Formats: sequence, structure tokens, C-alpha cells
Amino acid sequence: MLARDAFYLPPKEFTHDYLASLCIALAQIDTDAVQEAIEMLRATRDSGGTVFIAGNGGSAATASHWVNDLGKATKRSGRQPIRVMGLTDNVSWMTALGNDEGYDRIFAGQMENFAKPGDLLIVISASGNSLNLVRAVELAREKKVASIGMVGFDGGKLKNLVDQPLWVRSEKGAYELVEDVHSAICHAITRYLVDDRPEPGQ
Repeated sequence: MLARDAFYLPPKEFTHDYLASLCIALAQIDTDAVQEAIEMLRATRDSGGTVFIAGNGGSAATASHWVNDLGKATKRSGRQPIRVMGLTDNVSWMTALGNDEGYDRIFAGQMENFAKPGDLLIVISASGNSLNLVRAVELAREKKVASIGMVGFDGGKLKNLVDQPLWVRSEKGAYELVEDVHSAICHAITRYLVDDRPEPGQ
């Protein structure tokens, strides 16, 4: 009988293999899709629309982080500030919706108060199947709000539901890998928008 430790790589080898997998996933990012997402964000910014961002669990943390970056860091560009709202950050409202109307309503219920044509919804989900994000995208369609979906695994329901998927191809269950790549995409987009300076005379 094998010792328990025989089933596991040493930490150094495990870390090397994980980082190698991350490099492969990063190299497979569809940069055309990222470019389209950037153009959607620029159009929303320039028209004075609102960007809504939502996710669950680790993706909720990514959403909150990105709200900060889009709202604050991109001001350095000198362009109009991005109106951005994290649907995961109003805890009292979110829990009231979950308690009274169901967890699938925690994001759509907030958007009902604000969403209008010209806005943009970004949903972040490793599985692509989170029902509360699906409901938010469905509401976005009703309100003529554009949508971007950052997904992983096989893309789930969201991949074909959103206007622009940012799909990290991965094995099902590879949450850490997908979340790391999503974070890198967020930072790349933010960096672009920070450097998106107005032309002289604008």
C-alpha cells in the first residue's frame, strides 16, 4: 500500500506545474474578444452609461476589485470617469433580495432600479452556470443593456447568453486557474483604459 504522501507532488513541483498550467491558459486568451470587451467599455464610458459587475464567491472578490480599478485607476487617463457599480457590494440590499425573493434575484433585483439602454453588465463565473448571473443577463437583454461574460470550464449557459464572452478554456473544477486568468484579463483591460488618453484638443 502506498503511503499517503506518494499521491502528492512535493510543493515545489506542484507549484511549478500549476504555474505552467497558468502560462498555457494565459497564452490561450482570445485577445480579439478582449479587444471587443475594451471597445464595449469605452463606448459605455464615453456615452455616460453605467457598468454593472457581478460574481459569486471568488468571482465576487474579482468583481469588487475590478470596480475599484475601473472607478479609480482609470481616472488617470484624463477621460470621463467610468460610472461603475459592484452588484456584490451592497450587502444589506443583496441579502434582503436573497431572503425575500430568492438567491437567483440578488443581482437582477438591483439592476431593475438602474439599468437602461447604453449601460453594460459584466458577469464573472468560472462555471458559467450561476443562476443569479443568468437572471441578471436575462434582465439586461430586456433592458437593452449590453453584456460581457467572463467564464471558464466549457463556458456554461452564460457563454452563449452574453453579447461578448471572455472564455478561459479549462477543465471543469479548475476554479483557481480560471480565477487567476480572469484577474489578469481585468488588469490588462484596466491598464489599457488607464493609458487611453484623449487626443490633443479633446
